Amino acid sequence: MADAVGVSHSSASLYPLLLPISCTNSSRVFYHQGFSSRYPSFSKYVQPRNHAKFILSRSRTCSFKVRALVSEKEGPKWWEKTAGPNMIDIHSTKEFLDALSDAGERLVIVEFYGTWCGSCRALFPKLCKTAEEHPDILFLKVNFDENKPMCKSLNVKVLPYFHFYRGADGQLEAFSCSLAKFQRIKDAIVQHNTERCSIGPPLGIGDLSLPGAPPSSKDEPAEASSR
Repeated sequence: MADAVGVSHSSASLYPLLLPISCTNSSRVFYHQGFSSRYPSFSKYVQPRNHAKFILSRSRTCSFKVRALVSEKEGPKWWEKTAGPNMIDIHSTKEFLDALSDAGERLVIVEFYGTWCGSCRALFPKLCKTAEEHPDILFLKVNFDENKPMCKSLNVKVLPYFHFYRGADGQLEAFSCSLAKFQRIKDAIVQHNTERCSIGPPLGIGDLSLPGAPPSSKDEPAEASSR
């Protein structure tokens, strides 16, 4: 819904969109077809000038607000945005394992986040910028609430949380990071994103089970790290 807007007699082009919401003590002109039929209680305070115009009486103190009923398409939520083809949303353990396997020798940075986590939201724009600056690195986004069993298996207890993987070396680092400590992510990229040739298949995440394995007895909620 668009914000409330003021209207004067020069705004006739907007009259099909306007709806009276509250009153004010001026003789402003409001436009609405069928106003008197929809608002009969106001008929003694207004005088029709033509089919679409009505003028408020100065003798009556009211207050009116007019809201433009112009719908605005709601954009994606902050966590639904991506920085490009090298940033992927992960929705299951299988997708996670496949992404690590397909990455080959590329450095993979995994962000574990919560849609409710303020620290995750604050850090996310900077993470997107980093992804744009490093198109050779694969960034995986894992929603904690959608993947609790997997996150628990990976010992994710604080958000946002990051894992670094690379080919046959497997997991390189795992740490929590807030916006104030984002330099740690940059330092890890400098350390691990060097040219190398590994011998052997990607190590991945070892013993993480695929869906179908017995679920854990209790899901522990993750905590949001301080900024």
